[in-house]
Amino acid sequence: MKLSNFQYELPEGLLAEYPSEHRDEAKLMVLNRKEETIEHKSFKDLVDYFDTDDILVFNNTKVFPARLYGNKEKTGARIEVFLLRELNAESRLWDVLVDPARKIRIGNKLFFGEDSGLVAEVIDNTTSRGRTLRFLYDGSYEEFRKKLNEMGQTPLPKYIKRDVEESDEERYQTIYAKHEGAVAAPTAGLHFSKHLLKRLEIKGVELKELTLHVGLGTFNPVEVEDLSKHRMDSEEVFIPEATASAVNNAIDHKRRVCAVGTTVMRSMESSVSSDSHLKPFEGWTNKFIFPPYEFSIANCMITNFHTPKSTLMMMTSAFAGHDLLKKAYQEAIEHDYKFYSYGDAMLII
Repeated sequence: MKLSNFQYELPEGLLAEYPSEHRDEAKLMVLNRKEETIEHKSFKDLVDYFDTDDILVFNNTKVFPARLYGNKEKTGARIEVFLLRELNAESRLWDVLVDPARKIRIGNKLFFGEDSGLVAEVIDNTTSRGRTLRFLYDGSYEEFRKKLNEMGQTPLPKYIKRDVEESDEERYQTIYAKHEGAVAAPTAGLHFSKHLLKRLEIKGVELKELTLHVGLGTFNPVEVEDLSKHRMDSEEVFIPEATASAVNNAIDHKRRVCAVGTTVMRSMESSVSSDSHLKPFEGWTNKFIFPPYEFSIANCMITNFHTPKSTLMMMTSAFAGHDLLKKAYQEAIEHDYKFYSYGDAMLII
């Protein structure tokens, strides 16, 4: 498989600028890999595809307001600072991306807000757009983090061209988000409402969680035609004992194990035992899944419609089968499905 196998043209108007009015009323395309069939449903129909003791695994990471705007000392130039990862809590060191990067050099200071008291100093260059910042703030660590949250915006993807709105704070977050650390939402989970989760529970479906803190590396463009040469950034993963145990029980009893999103699929495939069971895990993964690939844990997956040539589309292709996925994307375009983070969903069984 080459990079060019994952190109497609998305008609204007199918890129979702906003989510569906109600979370569970997005469209749902159902792909049956064995029968090679495609059905068109509503997301709330998902419950019809699961039985007692099947299991859904969710990513409970929480998105934090990672996009800040500061002004450069002396010139006052407006600079976007995208927080990627906290490196050291005590020293208040952060890995960030800056835009425009050409204006930001080591030693520069950035000021955030009129009287916020929040200042950052550039102490290192990491990549062409990457910098290490040391934040300066007179207050405790808790007060500093509160200030960052106040100054930050919901980090909507760049392809959404509109300004961030108040509703995005709630809608660009899953309803079960718990552990702060993601700079992008695990978007397959955005479609779940409290009502739908309750209906699944009543049916006897097990709902389990793990954590993968989504970094921007997931969305880094693949720039090599030979996919085996692409390198993923590492992302932090936590798979609890209880989740591993429930998944393994479902595997042993030949039940449906459904990964809610590509992040859950990557997490589980990053911690597989020699007998194809899930191991509890705490650490980092840079696993890149592309066709052909033999999946060990999940036999079912929920995902959105991804950007062309993205690692997310490649993983989905590896799971669904490339020809079936190509056909599904074409059919989604013909049926006016919405694409990308705020778009519609796909269930692959």
